[in-house]
Amino acid sequence: MKITDHIKNANGKTLFSFEIVPPQKGVGIADLYQNIDPLMEFKPPFIDVTTSREEYIFIERGNGLMERKITRMRPGTLGICSAIQHKYNVDTVPHVLCGGFTREETEYLLVDCMYLGINNIVALRGDAMKGEKYFEPTKGGNRYASDLVKQIHDLGMGEYLHGKIECKDESSFCIGVAGYPEKHIEAPSMNYDLQMLKKKVEAGADYIVTQMFFDNQKYFDFVKQAREIGIDVPIIPGIKPIATKTHLQLLPQVFKIDLPETLINAVLKCKTNTDVREVGVEWAIQQCKELLDFGVPVLHFYSMGKSDNILKIGREVF
Repeated sequence: MKITDHIKNANGKTLFSFEIVPPQKGVGIADLYQNIDPLMEFKPPFIDVTTSREEYIFIERGNGLMERKITRMRPGTLGICSAIQHKYNVDTVPHVLCGGFTREETEYLLVDCMYLGINNIVALRGDAMKGEKYFEPTKGGNRYASDLVKQIHDLGMGEYLHGKIECKDESSFCIGVAGYPEKHIEAPSMNYDLQMLKKKVEAGADYIVTQMFFDNQKYFDFVKQAREIGIDVPIIPGIKPIATKTHLQLLPQVFKIDLPETLINAVLKCKTNTDVREVGVEWAIQQCKELLDFGVPVLHFYSMGKSDNILKIGREVF
């Protein structure tokens, strides 16, 4: 079922969903299942599965020479999605990137999604490769997330790269895109970023999932501004419980977000990361309760491979 249909069928009730990161190469799926199992208590209608682009590694070849190789550190997202759908009977949402994929490779991936019964996609541009300052599209690939959205939308309508194909079965995708309550790192202004978001919706995006935030007012303002410029699709808030003291530096550096002073001070008073994790749980519980009162369609949690803190939050909120 499509994400928008899940939201519609909920009749105003807020749904629970979460995002998982595939294990690195050489690690089995058992650990992933152990973190998913407890969260099934909240009957998530869908689970997001992230992906990562290729990266460079350097192999020593002797005589001081190094050979640069391209590799992928995690298994294919579609295999994980298929396994989760089969085991838990829930919809899965693979993340599809511009970076690291040609348009033709993207088409093959989308065709595989159809065969596997996966009809929800999150379309992302992706980050620059490590060691590169700016994002550069793969030769023959999509440059912007809006381009990727259009390709996914067109393919769902039977428009393939090499011609139109009449499809007997329903093959259109429900497309999610990212939104940034505190502005994308590369956007020169909030208004510019919102206009780029609108462009993704006009290209065919059906819903928006936000980057993590720790101040709900920023989400409320973001939704208000989006509605004012004509963006009318569901806007799902993304929640990440803070878990370690290093998050005080790491999260602002990586995601260019602000943390409220009250939260910062509470974390600084903690003696251990166990204490920090409890602070993060309590902060997220209050965030979620306020978002529930606001009437958000879904509370979407970034699990990052661990679910114990999200389990605590869910039991207080759902």
